[in-house]
Amino acid sequence: MKFSNIILFFFGTVLSIFSCKKEDSNITFIINPPEKIEIDPSKNYKEIFRPQFHFSPEKNWMNDPNGMVFYKGIYHLFYQYYPNDIVWGPMHWGHATSTDLIHWTPKKIALFPDKLGLIFSGSAVVDLKNTSGLGTKENPAMVAIFTYHNMDGEKAGKTNFQTQGLAYSLDEGNTWLKYKGNPIIGNTDLKDFRDPKVFWNSDTKLWNLVLVAGDHAKFYTSKNLINWELKSEFGKKNGAHGGVWECPDIFKIKVKNSNEEKWILLISINPGGPNGGSSTQYFIGDFDGNSFKTTQKKIKWVDYGTDNYAGVTYNDAPDNKRIFIGWMSNWQYARNTPTKNWRSAMTIPRELTLEKINNDYVLKNTPVTQLKKQLKVEFSRETLSLTPNHPTTINYDNLNQSQIRFTAPAKNLKLIFSNIVNDSLVLDYNAKEKTFSIDRRHSGIVDFEENFSKEIHRNLTPNLIPKTLDYQIIIDWSSIEIFINGGIYSFTEQIFPKKPYTKLSLQSGENLELKNLNLSKIRRIWKN
Repeated sequence: MKFSNIILFFFGTVLSIFSCKKEDSNITFIINPPEKIEIDPSKNYKEIFRPQFHFSPEKNWMNDPNGMVFYKGIYHLFYQYYPNDIVWGPMHWGHATSTDLIHWTPKKIALFPDKLGLIFSGSAVVDLKNTSGLGTKENPAMVAIFTYHNMDGEKAGKTNFQTQGLAYSLDEGNTWLKYKGNPIIGNTDLKDFRDPKVFWNSDTKLWNLVLVAGDHAKFYTSKNLINWELKSEFGKKNGAHGGVWECPDIFKIKVKNSNEEKWILLISINPGGPNGGSSTQYFIGDFDGNSFKTTQKKIKWVDYGTDNYAGVTYNDAPDNKRIFIGWMSNWQYARNTPTKNWRSAMTIPRELTLEKINNDYVLKNTPVTQLKKQLKVEFSRETLSLTPNHPTTINYDNLNQSQIRFTAPAKNLKLIFSNIVNDSLVLDYNAKEKTFSIDRRHSGIVDFEENFSKEIHRNLTPNLIPKTLDYQIIIDWSSIEIFINGGIYSFTEQIFPKKPYTKLSLQSGENLELKNLNLSKIRRIWKN
């Protein structure tokens, strides 16, 4: 039976037209969106591959998120920044602010290198009690603690070229002063000694600081943010050690549906990730303000894709939420990605939650709820039936700026994104093997570095135990983020299609029904 219908759907005041065709049991939906993406390389934030709803710098190089703190309704995002080129160089702290974690306002550079060194990663707090004496209780200082990296010392073959410095702001992060007594934590013999994360411990009424030293973490306490006392070490025999430990974070979090609380220690590692290169592991345990302990044996990853690294969480986020942002790249190929004028972006901000699954603790991450305000539904089906080996195809010009959401039985399912020049990105869930894979070998421009498309990224997913799986897939002009069952597993990958993806093919070797399928355009966040 053949049919051709024009179906009219009304979404608010917006009219979209869908054309449905059935030929040889293959179903195609053609969506004519009310507007198309027009790429204008001459305009900022409209360059080829420029993220439309992820944070990226106006120009030049960016890597790790730093100094993430919430104060007076403003989310501050600092980041590793080189203002003179689109490749890594002498590090500064860039700065941007947001009221909703979605729309960002670029600010002037916060911290510049000085005679003590480059400004590497670190964190920021607001000293509300004026423990440091750098501000007042009426006008508390915003305090940044960061790593100094002395290039002359490194070139001279010394091992103590990294120390910890402090800067403070008395105007809510707009301008900064370096502390005259820097460095506040010296170094005698540790080559990799960096990335301090600081927070106020309400249990002990002290400041805590954790940093990394090559293959382990070090924990410190302070009464005033300036004088620090080393209390303990962790990790020489714990977790993944395929590369150097970087960018630690530690926080307390409640276990879902219980009164239990646990401490989470995040440690980024490069190389040594589950799919090669950079990735972030986590440990679940207990922390008494002095030392961290865990009984965890298995290695656990925050994200199983290749492009979520150096992520840390916000200090003082509203409602005690634990908000995470990662750098959306991988040191295997970060310097070579095919962008111009700018390089690198951050992940979508995510809320972290802890849940017990299969009698084990799992750290879930899912996009912040504020993203929902950016969605405009373009296509919706309560039920979409797939028959064995007969794909259903959705043609949509704005796939590279969209969210796809649906539930499906925990059966084999393959999604293929493609375009008019035959680029293809393949997502594949294998129910028997309980694996999820991402194949970007033919996703577009892939030859800028061999590790980018060397192999299919395949991961075991043993915690997907329900009979139904919820898929949330977010695609920007050069990235895809996948969240399954509310972020029990997440996968973040960069992609560089030669032309925007315009076709989504869904297929399975079994009969299955997708429920509540919604394809939404995600509105861009930039005004220019």
